[in-house]
Parts: sequence; structure tokens; C-alpha cells
Amino acid sequence: MASADLKEELLCSICLSTYTDPVMLRCGHNYCRMCIDQVLDTQEGSGVYSCPECREKFQERPALMRNLFMRKMENFLSTPPAQTKSGICCTYCVDSPVPAVRSCLHCEASLCDKHLRVHSKSPEHVLSDPTTSVEKRKCSVHKKILEYYCTEDDACICVYCSAGEHRGHRVELLNEAPEKKKRKLRHVLQKFKTKINDIEKKVQSLEEQMTKAQEQAAGKAQKVTTLCTQMRRGMEDLDKKVLSEISGQEKKESLSLSALIHQLEIKKEQLSRKVRHIKELCNMMDPLTVLQEPDTGDLCDPEEEGGDEDTGGHDKQPHDGDDLDVAVISHTLHTLSNVISGIRSGIYVLSPADILLDVTTAANNLFISEDLKTATCTEVAQERPETAERFQYYQVMSRRGFTSGQHYWDVEGRTSGRWRVGMCYPSIDRSGQQSYIGNNDKSWCFWRSNNQYLMTHDKKMIRLPHSISSDRVRICLDYEDGQLSFYELCDPIKHLHTFTATFSEPLHAALCVMSDSVKILGGSRNLKKLSFTI
Repeated sequence: MASADLKEELLCSICLSTYTDPVMLRCGHNYCRMCIDQVLDTQEGSGVYSCPECREKFQERPALMRNLFMRKMENFLSTPPAQTKSGICCTYCVDSPVPAVRSCLHCEASLCDKHLRVHSKSPEHVLSDPTTSVEKRKCSVHKKILEYYCTEDDACICVYCSAGEHRGHRVELLNEAPEKKKRKLRHVLQKFKTKINDIEKKVQSLEEQMTKAQEQAAGKAQKVTTLCTQMRRGMEDLDKKVLSEISGQEKKESLSLSALIHQLEIKKEQLSRKVRHIKELCNMMDPLTVLQEPDTGDLCDPEEEGGDEDTGGHDKQPHDGDDLDVAVISHTLHTLSNVISGIRSGIYVLSPADILLDVTTAANNLFISEDLKTATCTEVAQERPETAERFQYYQVMSRRGFTSGQHYWDVEGRTSGRWRVGMCYPSIDRSGQQSYIGNNDKSWCFWRSNNQYLMTHDKKMIRLPHSISSDRVRICLDYEDGQLSFYELCDPIKHLHTFTATFSEPLHAALCVMSDSVKILGGSRNLKKLSFTI
């Protein structure tokens, strides 16, 4: 049993056979040299090599190190199992068990080297590898050794069977028949290996897609984190500015009120002195002294002097802070309200600006509305002059092209119509089937036709797995990241597909309207302009 377990450990995981010229990768896994060479050859086109078992990746083709221990084990495995202690023993060695090296099917006995030398060499004594199931090697009917194979009945037969019920059938010698089956099995094995290689390539491709998706998710998470950090800083700066403004106005008002209080205190002191002097005059008994008082001009009625003018009218009571200048504070709070409204609308907080269609590119079977936002398929030729910029059929581009930043725009097309929406380079062909957006390597589009929805680039079509209920589509462009994404404008918004490319020219919005009409609902705005500067 231990030998069988060991033999299982010494099988190549690629060909499932005992190691032949075993070699080892840096990760420690062993393979036949020929098997691992074939696997590495298939991986050569991807530029990244990996171990078939642990998937450890190597930037360069790994060196194959000969496994000397495994090579020694080849000699061990080539020794017949009967020579081991757990093998079949000689039938005639009764004193002590001796491993058998051959079995005689005629005698139904196992033989060691000693008894094999003296064994009969006559033809009926057929020798085979040591076995305990000699009965299985004989015909169950005639009890004769199975020597032939009937290809018509797929049965092993004896000499009597070949002359009896299998007479006239095509038969082969038992030792020759397995080779044909082995060839078939090798052919099947090769097919399985090819399928395994294909599966490995698909797994590698999916792993690369998963890695890319993780990187994209990490990038978007970083953008959100940066945005939130900017928002927090903006809120903190806004808080400081509002408090500083309130504090400054409070100090200014306090100084003004303190000056007013000081002036009133002086006025009060002056009036108090006059009151005391008047009381003294009123208490004098000598009429001559009272009449000859020289300061009578200063003893006029305060109301006749217009006392409010002395204080500049500041003896009026303040109106509980109504004199505070709230204009700056109101403006700042309005800015805060705008920021909060932006947060509610999501990461893309800016409203789209207008995108206008370029009539100089519009085909003569398209009618362009006066506001340059709607393209309608028409049978009435528009009789526009033929130019190099004009499309031959059904298409029109936007005036503006984008060479940087993040932008988006929305369109609405009837669900019963046939139309395409997307973006293209200005160098796109203007005539022929190759000029339609999606039919070349210079355009990317969402295609609606006959209740089918496709994403198309360079004539490669991706059929969307689900139906679309809304007739509105959003196109989002991230020029630097090389992404062009399409969304269905439903509740909630649904992602349809994202194209990835390295953009090399300005990208223009493009419409292809083969029936009905398509309307641009909104234009483009650079989404990176969101700022919290106070």
C-alpha cells in the first residue's frame, strides 16, 4: 500500500504518468521536461509564465532544474512491483516467502527466479507479469488461455472461441490489440491536454480581467477618497470663514457701541454739572446774584439745543443685532448649500453643458433641428453641398472634440427605431459601410436594432445579455484613463458596457439614425473641475 501511495506521488500532474526526465521549477513543483516545456511554450505569447499547479507567476521563462532524486526514483519505479516486499510471492517457495518475477497462466502459479529457470518452456506455458488473478486470464467457457481479441465483439477469446462462436470474425493477437487502443487513448489524451491548456489560458485571461477590475475599482475608490477629503477641507475652511466673519462683525459692532457709550457718558457728566449748578441758583436767596449769573446761556432747555445732534443721533437704541452685515455670511452659507446639493447628485456633480451637432458633417438623409440637438432620418434629401467632411449616409458628428478630462452626455432615441450612439475620431471614413460608427477601429458605439442591443467597435459585436426598458442612454468618457462607458438611464442607473483603449485623437460625439430620430438631452462638462475653493 505504501508503494502505491508513493507511486501516486511520483506522477506528473500534466500527463498523469510517471515522471520522464523530471525537472523542477523555482516554486518547488516537478514535471516531465517535455510536459512543462509545452506548457511554457503556450504561455510565451502572453508574456507572463506561471506554474500549472500553484499559479506562481514569472516575468521571464523559468529555468528548469533537473531533479536528481526523482531520476533515481525512475529506476525504483521500473522494478516490477512483485519484487517488493508487498508483492506476489513464489508459489513453490514454501519455506520462506520469495518475491515472484513471473506468473504461468497454464500452471496457475507464480515463479521466482530460481523456479523460473527450471520451468517448462513449452508453448502452452504462457508467462505474464506476476498476478494473483490467473482465472481472469483464461476463458470462462473453455478454461483456456485468452490469446486473441475479437474486434467485432470487443471481447478477449481463446483458441476454441475463435473457431466456435467467433468464427469468421476479425481477430487479433492479444499482445497486438492493445497498441491500437493505446493509440486512440493517446489521441484522446492529447485532446484532453489541449483542452486543459485552453482552460488554463481562459483562467489566466479571467485572472487578468479580475486584476484589472480590482485596479479600476481601487482607482475609483481613490478618486472618491480624494473627493471626500476635498469636501472635508472645504467644509472646515467654510466653517472657519463663517466664524471669523461673525467674530469680526461682532468686534466691529462692539467698538462702535463702546464709542457711543463713551460719548453718552460724557454728555451725561456735562448735564449732571449743569443740574447741580441750576440747583444752586434755585437755592440762592439773593435775587441780585441769581440775575447776575454769567453762565445763563449754557442753562438753556436741552430739548431746544437739539441734544441728539451732539451725539450724531447715536443715542437711539440698537435693534438687537439688526445692524450686523449678514450679506457676506449669507453668501458663504449659500456656497455651502451648493456643495451639499452637489453631494446629493453623486460624484459627477456638474450639470452637462450643451453638445451641438455639426451640420457640415450631417448626411443629406438626416434632418438636423434648429437647436442642433436632434437628428431625424428623412426620405427628403436636404441638398447640402458635398464636401470631404460630410457623411454619405445617416450619420452626424458633434462640433466639439475632447482631448482630455472626464465628460458625459445623454441621448434619447425611440425604442422602436434603429440607431447608434457613441464617439469617434475626426479621421473616420465618411462613405461606405466602414464609415458607420462601430464598423471601424476609430469609433465606439451602442447599437439598437430590431429589439437587439449591441456594443460595437471595429466590427466586433458584444450582445447585451439583458433587455433595455429605457430609451435614454448616457455616454461617459474618461480620456486619460482610456475608458468609454455606456449606461441605461433608468432607476437606478444601469451600467451597460465599458470600452478600454488608448485614445490618440480628439473624440467627437456621433449619431447614426437609420429610422425615427435621436435627441441629445445634455452636453458635456469636464467632471474634474469640481472644486471646494472658498
